[in-house]
Amino acid sequence: MTVPASTGITLETCSRIADIPEPVWRRLAGRGNPFLRYEFFQALEESGCINTATGWTPSYLVFRVAGDIRGVAPAFLKSHSRGEYVFDWSWADAYERYGLPYYPKLLLAIPFTPSRGPRLLLDPELRARLTPDILHNLLDETTRQTGAHSWHLLFPDAEDQQLLAHDQELHRIGCQFHWHDHGYRNFNDFLAALTSRKRKSIRKERRQVAEQGITFRRFHGLDIPDHVLSAFYVFYQATYFKRGQRPYLNRAFFELLRERLPEHLHVVMAVHEGEMIAGALFLAGETTLYGRYWGCLEEYSHLHFETCYYQGIELALELGLQHFDAGAQGEHKLVRGFEPVITHSWHGVQHPGFREAIADFTVEEAEHVRAYFEEAKTLLPFRREG
Repeated sequence: MTVPASTGITLETCSRIADIPEPVWRRLAGRGNPFLRYEFFQALEESGCINTATGWTPSYLVFRVAGDIRGVAPAFLKSHSRGEYVFDWSWADAYERYGLPYYPKLLLAIPFTPSRGPRLLLDPELRARLTPDILHNLLDETTRQTGAHSWHLLFPDAEDQQLLAHDQELHRIGCQFHWHDHGYRNFNDFLAALTSRKRKSIRKERRQVAEQGITFRRFHGLDIPDHVLSAFYVFYQATYFKRGQRPYLNRAFFELLRERLPEHLHVVMAVHEGEMIAGALFLAGETTLYGRYWGCLEEYSHLHFETCYYQGIELALELGLQHFDAGAQGEHKLVRGFEPVITHSWHGVQHPGFREAIADFTVEEAEHVRAYFEEAKTLLPFRREG
């Protein structure tokens, strides 16, 4: 399916990552972000985690100029809103109350991944030619041609934000908590930057984990044994089963991740009396460590904080990474040195009446988010100089 534009830029959709030449995708996406790697989408497709049956129909976007591919974007036709982390359930409910279909919708995002990053993978010449008007017109027409009722682009980076800023579309913001390396030599150096009370609190949490006889082992890439991957997957499933949900990802996906992207993959396992009791999976990018999945079968005091946050900070420092994105939400990260950051999403709603109502909602929501963000900054545990 191709959408022509008077500018000479056309936009088409592809139903498989394999329909886009791998060298072209690699040239546009680079190798630094694990969630943009060609192999990441291969793993999602080949494992069956994304397909029409799961509500994630691949519809990758391809930008062409004079027939040549000059840009791509991960995109999916969605029949639900699960696994997105920018919540629009109330929008879908409102449509349903008025007897209107909300789904399918066209989603430009990384499946199951609420992490900021590039979404429009464009060569420099195309990016210079695109304007917010052109881009939004292309996305609106593609939405209509695919039979969707709206498009949604989630967690873009600052460069994409410049192309998305458009007064006719809906802009939402959110707040996450990320850790930043401010020149720390090691974990103790990080602790030294905190107030005495917070520093003592973290040391107490870590000590209490150790006093329960829990130790930690790290595994990387192809050196992750099958039995470790199996144990981790049991823990990962448990996180969802405890909430009465089915996990988004299957064992085959994690096996393909280890096979195709070993340089990015790290697993931390908690061990008690010789048995693995919990685990967390991390993906390392060029500058950022992403904490993505975790689980345990039994509850231990402070085990979640240690496994997901403190072990992650140590891993980020060891790998020389500047940022640690430990996932969505989690206000409890704030007192542990994770700083508030604003996230963004853009939404093209086709129905004019609902677009006006949702626009009012996004304005009000943004006021609350910005107030929360400002308040969160005042609660950071860092010592004040001077």
